This record gives sequence, C-alpha cells and structure tokens, in this order.
Amino acid sequence: MATNIVSEFLESGFNYPNWSVCMKNYLMANDLWDIVEATTEAPNPEEAEAEFKAWRKKNAAALHAIQISCMPHILFQIKEISSARICWDTLAKMHEVKSSGDQILPQEAELPPVEVLLQLPAAVNPAGTERDVYVEFRPLRNAIERGDLNAVKEFLRDRPDAVCKKLIDNGFTALHLATSTGKLKMVEELVKLLTEEELKVTDNLGGTALLLAAATGATRIAECMIKKNSELVSIPGKDHHLPVIMACTSRHKDMARYLYSITPFEMLRPENGIYGSLLLYASIPSKMFDISLDLLQRCPHLATTSSHLGITPLIQLCGQSDLFPSSVRFVFWKRWIYSCIQVQLPVAQHTDVRISIPQDGHTQPESILVRGLGPLRRFGSNLLQLFGIKQIYDSKLTHAYALELLHWMCKHIATIDDTKLQQSGVYDAFFGAIKFGTIEVVIEMLKANPSLLTVSNPKRRGILQYAVKHRQEKIFSLIYALETRKHLLISLTDYNQNNILHTAAKLAPPDRLASISGAALQMQRELQWYKEVESIVDPSFQENVNMLLETPKDIFSNQHKQLVSDGEKWMKETATSCTVVGALIITIMFTAAFTVPGGNFQDTGFPIFLHRKSFMTFIISDAISLFASSTSVLMFLGILTSRYAEDDFLKSLPTKLIIGLSTLFISIATMMVAFCATLIIMFQGELKLVIPITLLASIPVTLFILLQFPLLVEIFVSTYGPGIFDKSMNYWY
Repeated sequence: MATNIVSEFLESGFNYPNWSVCMKNYLMANDLWDIVEATTEAPNPEEAEAEFKAWRKKNAAALHAIQISCMPHILFQIKEISSARICWDTLAKMHEVKSSGDQILPQEAELPPVEVLLQLPAAVNPAGTERDVYVEFRPLRNAIERGDLNAVKEFLRDRPDAVCKKLIDNGFTALHLATSTGKLKMVEELVKLLTEEELKVTDNLGGTALLLAAATGATRIAECMIKKNSELVSIPGKDHHLPVIMACTSRHKDMARYLYSITPFEMLRPENGIYGSLLLYASIPSKMFDISLDLLQRCPHLATTSSHLGITPLIQLCGQSDLFPSSVRFVFWKRWIYSCIQVQLPVAQHTDVRISIPQDGHTQPESILVRGLGPLRRFGSNLLQLFGIKQIYDSKLTHAYALELLHWMCKHIATIDDTKLQQSGVYDAFFGAIKFGTIEVVIEMLKANPSLLTVSNPKRRGILQYAVKHRQEKIFSLIYALETRKHLLISLTDYNQNNILHTAAKLAPPDRLASISGAALQMQRELQWYKEVESIVDPSFQENVNMLLETPKDIFSNQHKQLVSDGEKWMKETATSCTVVGALIITIMFTAAFTVPGGNFQDTGFPIFLHRKSFMTFIISDAISLFASSTSVLMFLGILTSRYAEDDFLKSLPTKLIIGLSTLFISIATMMVAFCATLIIMFQGELKLVIPITLLASIPVTLFILLQFPLLVEIFVSTYGPGIFDKSMNYWY
C-alpha cells in the first residue's frame, strides 16, 4: 500500500470521524476541498476545455489522496468511482455520516465521560480493547500535551495505574509524552510516582523514555530519570541504539558527553556486542571526537568491529575526506593563517567520568594561538568571526582530531594478521580512502601495513588502477612515486582483462566530472588523464584488447562521444555570446575614434584637446579597446569554425578561449578608461561629477571580473599550469 498522507488509514466506521477531519484538512491545505464540496457539475470539455483540464487535474489529485488513505477492503468498494465528490459522499454514507460536510464525531460525542466509563459493565466497555483504553486515558494525554500539571496530578490521583499505561498508538506512556514535550516539572512528578522497573517501560519501538530524552537533547530530564534508575543508560532500543548512541546520532553534544560519562564501559567493548562500534560510528560524523578518541584509546579493536549495518568505524572515517587537511580549499591568505594556527588536543582522562575537556570540544576563540601573532586575546569573537579565523581554527582542530583518530586506528591495523585484513574490513576502508582521495589515510595505512600496496578489490583492480578509475590524481602521484613497485602495479589487469590504460579511457565518475566547470574543461581533464597514463605504460598497452576485444582508444572514443558533443555546444555558446559583446565594442570604439570629445578645428581638422594628457589617455585607450575587441572576435570566430576533434580540447580550443576572454576583458576595461577620460575632458574641474561617474564606470569591469575571470584563470591553470599530477613527489615512507 502507498504511504499514507494522513495520520491513519480508513478501516472502519470507528475511525472514520478522525480520518475525515484529517483528510479534509489535507485537501483544504492543497486547495482541493472545493472539488469535494462542489455542488455544480464538472465543466463541459467541449465548451471550456481549459477549465475542464484544470478541474480534471484537481479531481484526480483529490481522488488519489482519498484512495491511498483507505484500507484495501474499503478501496475495493470505491475503486470504480471517478469523481472525488461522489467518492467522499459514498464514504460518508457507508459510515453513516449525514452529509459530505458533516465532520462531527458521533461515536466520540456519544461516549460517556471517563468517570461513567469506569462504572460500565464489561459487556459495554470490554477491558481488552486497546483503543478503548486510548479513549479512556485521553484526558491524561491532553493534560500532558497542554502542560497542565494540576490536571495530570488530579487524573493520576483517581487512576494511579494510568501512570505507566500506554496512552497512544505508538506505545507512549505518560512519561514518554511528558519527555517529548520537554516538560521538566511534569517529568519529575511522574518519576516520583514510578518505580525503578516502571521507568524501564518501552514504547512500541522498544525505546525507554530516557532514549526519547537522548534523542531530544533534554539533559536535565535525563538526569532526573537516571538519578532514580541508573540502569536506564544500558537499555537499548530495537535498533541497537543505547541512549548515548542516540544522543550522538541526534548531535546533542552535552547529552552525549553526560551519558557517555555514566554508561558502563563494559557494554561498549567488542566482546559484549556492537554498542561500542555503533557509538564510535555515530560520534565521528557528529564531530564528537573526544568520545571517539577515548573509545579508541581504551579499546582499539572497535575500529574494525562491524556494526549490524556491516560497516566499521574505520570504513566510515576513510570515506570522510572533508575531515582531513587535504580537503582544505581556502584562498591563499586563509591558507597562510591555517598554517600559522597551532592547536592542542585536550587529553581525555581515564577516570570514572571519562571526559574532562571543554564542553564543545573547542577552545574559546579569544585564545586561539597563531604563530608570530601570539594569543589573539585582544580580538573579540565578532572580529574573529569577521576575518574567518574562528572558522579556520575549527577546521584545523577537526583535521587534528581526525589525524589523531587515524593514528590510533592504524596502530591497531599494524597488529592485525595479514590473513585477517580483509575480513576486518581493512581492504574496504583502504579502497574507500582511494575512492574519496583521502591521501592521509592511504599513507598512514600503507605505513601501518605495507602489504596493502599489492592488494586488489573484488574486481581485481589494484591500487593504481583504482585511483585512475576514480580520477584521484593525488593518490596516483603518491603511488607512482614508488620507484621499486610502480611497474608491477602498472602491469596489472582487472577481471575483464582491462589494463590501466583501458581504465583511464573510461569516462570519469559523475562526481569527479561535476567538480570541473564546463563540458569543454571536463573533456580536457579526461584527455589529460588518458595522455598521462599513456605516457607511463609500455606502447604495447595501446593495442591490447580486453575481453570485449576493445582497445583503450576504442573505449575512450565510445564513452566520450556525449562529452565531446556537450563540450562543443558549451564552447560555441560561450563564443557566440562573447562575439556579440566584442562586436558591439568594436562598433562603439571605431565610432568614438572619429567623433573625439570637444570636436576638431574647422581649418586643420585636428582635435581641439589634442595636447591634453586626458585626451591622449582617451585616444590610447580607444585604440587598445578597438584592437583587443577585434582580436577577441577573431578568436571566438575561430572557436565557432573549429573541427572539434577529441584532441582539440587538450590545447587548441582552450588556448583560443583564453586569448578570446583575455582580450575581451582588456577591451572592456580600456573602453571604460576611454569613457572616464572623455568625462574628465568634458567636465574639467567638476570633480563632484567626474569622480562618482568614474566609480560607476568600474561596475561593469568588476562584474566581468567576478563572473568570467575565475573561469579564465581555471582554463589557464588547467592548460598551462603545473598540471594535475605531482611528478616531483618524493618517496614518502
């Protein structure tokens, strides 16, 4: 059955009143109720086709909403009805409601009050009916949700047994409800009335009220419960989540640290289940590294302990490249600050209360230490935030924690027997680090166990071939620096007899292509990868065929057809747009050269302001702008008429685009200079007019820089920069 859109499915006359109210509200919220309550017939499709189509669409939406909210035996009776209004009226008649708009709850209205219900004989009020119990305790539930403590006390005075009864369909007791609403006073009163065993009562998902408090981050409520029964911290839900794990998953740091400090560590050891692995797994993405480090230091085996999800914390850490320094994408001045900042990790104290570090795991921003500048205590938090220093510091602290976690995990890897590496998930973690380009993880794991260098994944791809497949240039350069073993790694083939050049010929994964702007640059990057791998393999690799009898060149051409087409389209659209701009500038600047500011002498034809410096600035700027725009248009015309072969995307087309964009930028800039020089000539001495207009003239140049200059820089670096591969990388271990 499809997912319901209201709180419950229509199954009988008993729940029709509740269902109809919820359904009406849903239809009104989605502007569909007018279809149900309409008294007129549907528009005639022949007379008002547009109105009929609109009505038919809304009718279908309303009818669908009603149908998917009915149980199968109800749906069977109405499935042939094609009108939402008729369907609604039919359901109302089936369940004895007088009219389509009648949302009165007759069954509930006729129920006697709670006091009378208690006196009815069993034949009238059968105690075994769970729904009757929910109705019976509705006043208690409503009082809790309203936060009316006096009403709760009064109800429980008459019915003390209700304190641990399940009040709603999901199995929430009064304590669950009070916890979910965050009413501390009410929780304290309920805890007083409950025994230690009654505090352990769970909902339908096996969760205690403490588990709910952990999920909501209500630390004081949790303290109230644990003070009466400390065993609650050791009761997991059906999904194996202890309260401390739930707090970590929900990212409530204060709650997680409090619960971790009182959770028996014996429960978290690998020999006692998966709770320790789950906690370590949850604490890493939540960035509660103090808990993670304490767990690893006390029990390193948790790094390779698999949870019920089949994933180890080591695999998870290796897949989170953003936690490591190699993920830094700061601009140059932020990189300098990053290199100057010093961080010192707090030391976890292994005592009964195991965590004794700042609450948020971070030093106060006022005391950030930068080498050469000393502690920045003179700066306030707002100033630190303004310059981004606090953000940079937090990033470096995160990286330091991640490296420390990696250090402890790799210490454990070094102790694992080679025959057990695969079943411990080390292989999966290693190839995950390669896939995501986490170079720090790859280096540390290889240092911990050098035998990982020669392992292969289930498809028999080695480390170098896997790095090529996922276009991780840092990993490729790292492994290629190994002079003694790289030739062995280069010669490996996978299960389909694809060599490393076959792998380089295949299209890169979408996430790697998405990091490059423009289809043309994506094609250029693909060619750079193919050419680089081609340069390091034996020439015979170019003619080798795989199991499908394909050469690397065949694979490259077949898999990059669409990218070549997209690259051609992108280049032509860019060139067309820029050609229009360049042509306009040519027209303007050519005209300006013969209609100089101030005019000419009638007898000689020489410009009147010929000997002024501002006039010379105008003439020179006009000429440069004209020549630059002409060059730009010619370059873009060259792009439009290119042949667009695969190899053209490597150098030829990017070079034309670089020249075209550069000269277009120069022409726009000098055009603005010529305009400003004209203003100075015409409004000599009127600085109050010249200066504001000159500043306004800089806006187009600034916009062009912001919109196009980054692309120009990216193309230039990609084409003529040092390259994506670090060929100078030294032997690293």
